[in-house]
Amino acid sequence: MKILVTGGAGFIGSAVARQLRSEGNDVVVVDNFNEYYDSSLKRARVNALLQGVTVLEGDITDGAFLRRVFNDYAFDAVAHLAAQAGVRYSVEHPEVYVESNIVGTQTLLQVMAEFGVTRLVYASTSSAYGNSTKVPFLEDAPADKPESIYAATKRSGELIAHVYHKLHGMDVTVLRFFTVYGPWGRPDMALFKFTEAIQKGDTIDVFNNGELRRDFTYIDDIVAGFVAALQKPMGYAVINLGNGHPVELVRFIEVLEEALQTQAQKNMLPMQEGDVFETYADTTKAKELLDFEAKTSIEEGVQKFVAWYMSYKEHC
Repeated sequence: MKILVTGGAGFIGSAVARQLRSEGNDVVVVDNFNEYYDSSLKRARVNALLQGVTVLEGDITDGAFLRRVFNDYAFDAVAHLAAQAGVRYSVEHPEVYVESNIVGTQTLLQVMAEFGVTRLVYASTSSAYGNSTKVPFLEDAPADKPESIYAATKRSGELIAHVYHKLHGMDVTVLRFFTVYGPWGRPDMALFKFTEAIQKGDTIDVFNNGELRRDFTYIDDIVAGFVAALQKPMGYAVINLGNGHPVELVRFIEVLEEALQTQAQKNMLPMQEGDVFETYADTTKAKELLDFEAKTSIEEGVQKFVAWYMSYKEHC
């Protein structure tokens, strides 16, 4: 297959692109290498992970750029992972999220329709469920009360994709990710930030006094689910990809302390604006449709991240 991976220099996008290439697919990556976090990490991912992959620098909100890409390559499918990420950043910069996650997604879908590319797997988020959904989260929950602009824009992308499914016969699979972590992860996420701070002897901020639960899902498990979804068109489907075993934030920190063999200095804080108390995936649908099952424990996954982090910091 010839597959376009948007956001392919990002954490999850680069891992998906690498796996697709290793399975013999012809992979083209598009990424704008923005400065939301240090773009040198994105460049390092490309150099380390994307041998044999065509990497193009450009923005999915640029229709003319996308049309040139689609004209040059006859894609069979699109893995759409490009997005402005981060719940907390969206509180102060909502316009960036609307532009990237809504306008960018619609522009991509329109160009796909124009070029007759009908297979899309769209990376969404567990944040779409908000705080009002019963746990574990089921895909048929309304998901109509988001707590952040980030969540609202990703949910909007799901709905826009449904319109293109109805109007243009696109096969769209929406995958709602649950707190993805692992090697090459984003520096704005808790695991990276905590590891860096603990190594420096700095204090870490622990929100809601540590009384948060997250369904931490290791990157390799997410990639396996994503690749399976690309191989199985289902009309329009929304599917959770999560570990299915939420972990208390305090336990997560304990696991990291054990991996680093260092005690963290903690600054206990109240709940953050836009955050949710708990994420918890019901993965029944993923098991039935994608043969998906998360295999990596939090202990194993954190240890692998720490090993990567030490090596990366030594050589960067």
